[in-house]
Amino acid sequence: QVQVVESGGGLVQPGGSLRLSCAASGIIFSVYTVAWYRQAPGKQRELVASIASNHRTNYADSVKGRFTISRDNVKNTVYLQMNSLKPEDTAVYTCNVNHFTAGNYWGQGTQVTVSS
Repeated sequence: QVQVVESGGGLVQPGGSLRLSCAASGIIFSVYTVAWYRQAPGKQRELVASIASNHRTNYADSVKGRFTISRDNVKNTVYLQMNSLKPEDTAVYTCNVNHFTAGNYWGQGTQVTVSS
């Protein structure tokens, strides 16, 4: 059974940092592309960052230079380091694990709130 579990969300002040984790089990994790999406109230879900099996990364323009995505295939985990957080980063962050033939899986999401 495949499981995708996010952790690390919470409340942080503007300018602060958080690190989100996405842990997957039940799959050959190293062959999957892993992406973080976010959805704020009243807005569409947007892609924040992704990392491919070859470690190639992609970022939304709004987070470039502030967020860093990385993966540890030994721990079957992807991390999203978020620095210089802004109130507009407030959203539910959800992890997606995808392979074009092997499957597509979503986590339940973790809330990130940036507020003073």
